Amino acid sequence: MRKRAYYSIRTGRHKDGVRFDLVMLQRLLRDLYLSFLERCYFQEAFGYDCVDEGQVAGSLGTDIEAQIFLSLRKSDLWPIQDKITSYSEDDCFDTIEFLRDNVSKPVDGRYHSFSNCGWHYYTFNQQEGREEFREAVNAILRDYESGWELSEDGEILALADEGLEPLLEANLPNYDPSNVERRVEAAIRKFRRHGSTVEDRRDAVRDLADILEFLRPKAAEHLLTRKDENDLFQIANKFAIRHHDGRQKGEYNIAVWYSWMFYVYLATIHAAVRAIKQAEGR
Repeated sequence: MRKRAYYSIRTGRHKDGVRFDLVMLQRLLRDLYLSFLERCYFQEAFGYDCVDEGQVAGSLGTDIEAQIFLSLRKSDLWPIQDKITSYSEDDCFDTIEFLRDNVSKPVDGRYHSFSNCGWHYYTFNQQEGREEFREAVNAILRDYESGWELSEDGEILALADEGLEPLLEANLPNYDPSNVERRVEAAIRKFRRHGSTVEDRRDAVRDLADILEFLRPKAAEHLLTRKDENDLFQIANKFAIRHHDGRQKGEYNIAVWYSWMFYVYLATIHAAVRAIKQAEGR
């Protein structure tokens, strides 16, 4: 659950109180990781130390550092609590996704009282562990730099522009999974994923334009006038999205226009699919 904003942030008097930098991200992630570690949420994957049995391996075996390298193709990230203050942004995001895949909520176990050894669990709930971890890490990520989130699928994605979150979260009606729904989901991931380039975002806009082209005949029949239809597709054609020739506009703020075109096309696809289904009684 997101903590409430206190006075100076809530009133806008603390201008630097909304976003924070990489150094603070490292510190906050370290604290979050240790909290889940101490509550045994990584015991199923990482194992535990026992005063009687020694090191008891988890599902990842006895060499966690090697398993991290196998997954991330990066070394010198383990142990996390010791190395995280030297992590790059990519390292932080990679590690978050790795931890999400390996977190699980402890359910049943026994307390080993000898020398206060601690809890040794044998039953875990991975889904609940992932949900709790995602909620906790997103409370941090949403205020880091431009704003990020860990998706339900375990991917770091850019936050939606303010006010447009419901559009990205809304599910398309079941219409044509292979030509519409799955392609829309892929375009959204391409546009929002961490490290996406200008070319990635242009491709995502073009992908949405192609989906709308697929819907165009029926959309024109049930939703758009001829002029609206032509104007909508001229956006992509004139701004070097779908074609490239000397007649196109090239001098414009790419970041602003790609974002605008992306949300316009996404909203139009939602409207088109709903209008088509309603008109066809589906």
